Amino acid sequence: MTPFDAIYDRPDPRAYFRALGPLEYQSPHHGQSVFRRALAIRGQSGTAGAAEPVTVLDVCCSYGINAALLNHDVTLDDLYAHYTSPQATELTTAELIEWDRSYYAARRRRDPARVIGLDMAANAISYACAVGLLEEGFAENLETAAPSRPLLRAARHARLITVTGGSSFLSPRTFDPLVSCADGPVWVMAFVLRTGSYAPIAACLSSYGLVTEEVTTRTFRQRRFTGPDEQRYAVAAVTAAGGDPYGKEADGYFHTTLHVSRPAEDIAAFPLTDLLAGG
Repeated sequence: MTPFDAIYDRPDPRAYFRALGPLEYQSPHHGQSVFRRALAIRGQSGTAGAAEPVTVLDVCCSYGINAALLNHDVTLDDLYAHYTSPQATELTTAELIEWDRSYYAARRRRDPARVIGLDMAANAISYACAVGLLEEGFAENLETAAPSRPLLRAARHARLITVTGGSSFLSPRTFDPLVSCADGPVWVMAFVLRTGSYAPIAACLSSYGLVTEEVTTRTFRQRRFTGPDEQRYAVAAVTAAGGDPYGKEADGYFHTTLHVSRPAEDIAAFPLTDLLAGG
């Protein structure tokens, strides 16, 4: 896969959107509707009747894009237009932060979730916190080090863990401490590239009583390939994993599958078809 390391930890997200826009990166768009639906189904969306908003832990949160889409009346296309606009281009990072604070405040939904973010990119975390997208952010890599105590204190309140990007680089080492510290039932929703396997993570979650279902009725485009070498890699990897690239990777896009891990009683009460109804 083409590396995009140079855009993931800038002081602000403008380079990120400039680079990924032409490739039609769209995973957060797919997550927006299903994550909102998950919160609504659980009755924990932070409406006036709720004691407090549900806490969402967004893993590989980058610049807080999932938080922006979850809690604000904006689309991913809106964000592409916003961050690549002539006005955004002319601002310093400090000026962009001030502009974004007003931008998001004016579009804040009435039922926001409490979103905390985890990502190894310290600059991206700092930006997301500065503009108010994240309640708390943690620049940590759980694949290489144990989680900090502040992260564990924050994660214990999580009721929904989300992943729209980066799952290919994650293992049970990231999920085990996050799920084990939760003080209540937690759901995990992950968009996973078809070039790899989610089985080790699903097995980890199973040890905590979470049953993983895979959406089999559809896949979700992630982005265009950067070139023929990347496409050949993806087609070969999907085929080796037992998938069929026809109409998907063979047509020029990475595709993901959605994996949803929940307690068995929640699966019985809220079938996967209901969860996808608003998608």
